[in-house]
Amino acid sequence: MPLNPDDKLLVHLPGPAPAGWLEAAARRFPGLEVRWEVAGVDAAASDLERADALPPETLAGVTLLCVYPPPSPRAMERVRVVQLASAGSDRWLGHDKFGDEGVVFCSSSGCQSVQIAEWVMGAWLAHRHHFRLYDEQQRRATWNARVLDKPVADSLGRRVGILGYGSIGRQCARLAHALGMRVYAHTRTERPDAPSRRHAGCYSVPGTGDPDGAIPARWFHGDAGFRQLLALGLDLLVIALPLTASTRGLVARPQFRQLHDASAGRTFVCNVARGPVVDTDALVEALEQGLISGAALDVTDPEPLPPQHPLWKAPNVFITPHVSWQSDALVPRIAGLIMENLERLDRGEPLLNQIKK
Repeated sequence: MPLNPDDKLLVHLPGPAPAGWLEAAARRFPGLEVRWEVAGVDAAASDLERADALPPETLAGVTLLCVYPPPSPRAMERVRVVQLASAGSDRWLGHDKFGDEGVVFCSSSGCQSVQIAEWVMGAWLAHRHHFRLYDEQQRRATWNARVLDKPVADSLGRRVGILGYGSIGRQCARLAHALGMRVYAHTRTERPDAPSRRHAGCYSVPGTGDPDGAIPARWFHGDAGFRQLLALGLDLLVIALPLTASTRGLVARPQFRQLHDASAGRTFVCNVARGPVVDTDALVEALEQGLISGAALDVTDPEPLPPQHPLWKAPNVFITPHVSWQSDALVPRIAGLIMENLERLDRGEPLLNQIKK
């Protein structure tokens, strides 16, 4: 599926093209028309604006598309390749083009892994070192070391279970391993040997992640493996898997109870996947009952979280409004992925991060 003479690329991202990128694309693909539009914010939807908001002449004839929110099918009449600007594709489920076998979709997985992993480990370290407690004391101008009632438990030798060992999970593993933690990976399907554990066909920022799958002390898969993972006595559970029919509500009351029974309530839960992967009512109960030591959530269900929702006031919870993906390096990374996939498309090679629909 090489580039065609009439191909037109539209990039709709929340930032301008990196310096020199448009010129490099013009030199490498002289017949390709490139339109780069900066996506604004749709305040009413608490989201980036859809490509439908662009002038009709900007959308006309587009065959290659890079966007955040899904445009309407009428804005994608000729599109044959879609480069998502998100790591997940759940927002496209039910979209006419996503169900079209003639349209190739690729995620931007790997472009967000560095910043999201930093968010995860930052939340973990803030929890273990009581940063929020000391922030509250600072606001009251209170000097209290809290050595006896709030001792610090450092990360060396602690156990972290990672649900979903893709780009984000692998970068979390890299950082956790650097802190001396023991890493356990859970995947949907079995990864019994070295070739199956490699992160093949996926985009990664050089020098990041776990490309060979060498970090985990042990691998788990499937439902039985999930139960075995929770029974390890985890100190940290990182949720970094896609939202699908099988992962919706994956972490619910039985799982929180199992975490408690195995770890005596010390597990800290980080969700950077999608809110519905976790049963919100069960999470509130787990926090209130001390089944887990706390939670850091960049995603919630529902989202946005209503002002009166009990999750806001649950004990030991840290919530951010789905922003862990943000970084000043995000747009340049996506631009690099676009360029690499244009090269592959032109050579007739499989694209990076191609989604199996």
